[in-house]
Amino acid sequence: MKKTEVEIEKPPEPVEPLVPLDPATVTAEQLEELKDRAAKADENWQRLLRTTADFDNFKKRAAREKQDAIKFANEPLLQKLILVLDNFDMALAAGQNSQAASVESMQTGINMIHQQLKNALLEAGLEEVDATGKPFDPNLHEAVSQKETAEAPEGQVVQQLRKGYKLRERLLRPAGVVVAKSPAG
Repeated sequence: MKKTEVEIEKPPEPVEPLVPLDPATVTAEQLEELKDRAAKADENWQRLLRTTADFDNFKKRAAREKQDAIKFANEPLLQKLILVLDNFDMALAAGQNSQAASVESMQTGINMIHQQLKNALLEAGLEEVDATGKPFDPNLHEAVSQKETAEAPEGQVVQQLRKGYKLRERLLRPAGVVVAKSPAG
């Protein structure tokens, strides 16, 4: 079992005066001034203790709020994705319940859901990396293979096999590409 220690703040121990005082030579005015200064010092000490406690509480609250912000950061995105999931559920149910449903109407519904998902991800900061016809960039593309061709300059992407994605400026997944290569000749 862990013991918790409670620290009780104590005022500082009395120190020797800078100038030796003879109690018989202290006037009533000087004594009152010393009492006022002692009261003011005690008041400042109490204020320091309260400020320190307030600051500790602030640090704890800020840390707790930061943890909550991290914990629930994906909430808006997930709320949008839940709508997409609902539409997929309805599409699957419609496909099972109605054998007469035309392929065309099912395809139209799936296209609508696909667009809804793309819009939700776009709003969250997801960007597609379009590579076709662009020069190969190892920072954005992953070369899966090379293709000998005279139709494109060497080092240009001739085919994109898998889309790449960025979250704002950060690459999440490079685009899988086929890169042009000069024909052996």
